[in-house]
Amino acid sequence: VTAINYEIIIIDDGSPDGTREVAEQLEKIYGPDRILLRPREKKLGLGTAYIHGIKHATGNYVIIMDADLSHHPKFIPEFIRKQKEGNFDIVSGTRYKGNGGVYGWDLKRKIISRGANFITQILLRPGASDLTGSFRLYRKEVLQKLIEKCVSKGYVFQMEMIVRARQMDYTVGEVPISFVDRVYGESKLGGNEIVSFLKGLLTLFATT
Repeated sequence: VTAINYEIIIIDDGSPDGTREVAEQLEKIYGPDRILLRPREKKLGLGTAYIHGIKHATGNYVIIMDADLSHHPKFIPEFIRKQKEGNFDIVSGTRYKGNGGVYGWDLKRKIISRGANFITQILLRPGASDLTGSFRLYRKEVLQKLIEKCVSKGYVFQMEMIVRARQMDYTVGEVPISFVDRVYGESKLGGNEIVSFLKGLLTLFATT
């Protein structure tokens, strides 16, 4: 994997956790051709962050991951190996297969996540075991086409990406990953998120 030509694009939506400062330091160490910091002034949503990132991506493949280390870079070679093995359009990290898993979640959060995944599997039959995770590898042109099709926000956006991929006959491979809940900052999962997730799920069920 060391022979692979890469760039790291960091999209920071004015987050208060110091991401931008760290990224600026990395840029100084590794150079602006390797570390591309592309900040935005305020939080504009995940879909638009993807669009913003793709504009700056020069490679044929794009790996999307959280920068707070809840997605560990050690899995990246696995994603690349899997893509080559099956020539997949998408390789999705899964917490629900093989030795994948979640660390740092309380029982309530685990139950909600498993429940959401279970309902999704029944309603949408997506052919992938983990729909709400965002650690994925995409062929660049596939990612562009999917983003154009997707209309959801928040957690549902990730689900829609996979469901639409199936609709459009893209191939999806899976790699077991361990997800470690945010070491820095806080992740929120309140009643509003759950309600919007269910609404989004029903919309997808009705439109796919």
